[in-house]
Amino acid sequence: MSTNSQDQEIDLGQIGTGIKNFFNGIVNSVFDFIFFVKKKLVIIVGLFVVGVVLGYFLDQNTKKYTSEIIVAPNLGGSDYLYAKINLIKSKLKEDDKSFFKSIGISNTENILSIKIEPIIDIYAFVNTSQAIAENAQNTQNFELMRLLAESEDINKVIEDEKTSKNYPHHKISIITLNKIDDKVIIKPILKYLNSDEYLNKLLAITQENVLIKMKKNEEQILQVDNLITQISENLAKEKSTTSLVYNNENNEINALFTLKNGLINEIAGQKITLENIKLYIKDVSITTNIIESKGVNNKLKLFLPLVFILLYLFGYFFKSIYKKQSARINS
Repeated sequence: MSTNSQDQEIDLGQIGTGIKNFFNGIVNSVFDFIFFVKKKLVIIVGLFVVGVVLGYFLDQNTKKYTSEIIVAPNLGGSDYLYAKINLIKSKLKEDDKSFFKSIGISNTENILSIKIEPIIDIYAFVNTSQAIAENAQNTQNFELMRLLAESEDINKVIEDEKTSKNYPHHKISIITLNKIDDKVIIKPILKYLNSDEYLNKLLAITQENVLIKMKKNEEQILQVDNLITQISENLAKEKSTTSLVYNNENNEINALFTLKNGLINEIAGQKITLENIKLYIKDVSITTNIIESKGVNNKLKLFLPLVFILLYLFGYFFKSIYKKQSARINS
């Protein structure tokens, strides 16, 4: 029994010594690094300053700019929109100058990339109050989302390519080397997207149909106003009649006012629809020349000093380890 107790005391003592040596090693390493930095402070500060200056210079001369166009395709034109942007992207990779010249863009060297992505807005997607001329499938979207969500993850459904193409708004991003004037690149692209003759005919027919509906609604409002006037005149003449007749005619007036308000609201919606369908691919907003800051873009003044210092430390410690290993082999 005494032998086992002695062995346990020895084991615990060795463990305690090991832990103590471990923490002492950490403390020694920390202070070794502090003393090393103090000794090499001039070099480290010099590398930091050089990195900041060089990074600032490179940031000023390698800036990239992003211009964004938010568009709303009409008459279910999302597939057409994506196909046209993908075509422009492929022509950019091919450096097809004749194609870009044909659509009014001469300086293709300034364009680095172009892409399109949906602006995910599930609430607008399922909003059935939108005019049918804006999206022919809009009245079915809520039921569609409900059915898909029952069998699949709702987040996957929302971000699925087939779903996302049907969101009302999409963002076209153009990255350029230099600042641009929207008349030089953005306007020609929008003009190209709206240059399809067949689709423009469909759009003109849709606009005409909306105008016809507006005219019919305005005519109905005039008819309702005439009916309200006639009933009001009858009520004024028949003040002495029974309350039953008065109540019936009063109910008729209320129904007519309800109908009139509905027609007025419908006309208001039709005016918004006409504004939205002025173009097949309607530009909602244009923002130009946003400094690109993804990755290390416009951050080299912060990134390069760290890289220089880390490379110096790595090189110094590698050289130190190499000398020790070389001395060990040669001894």
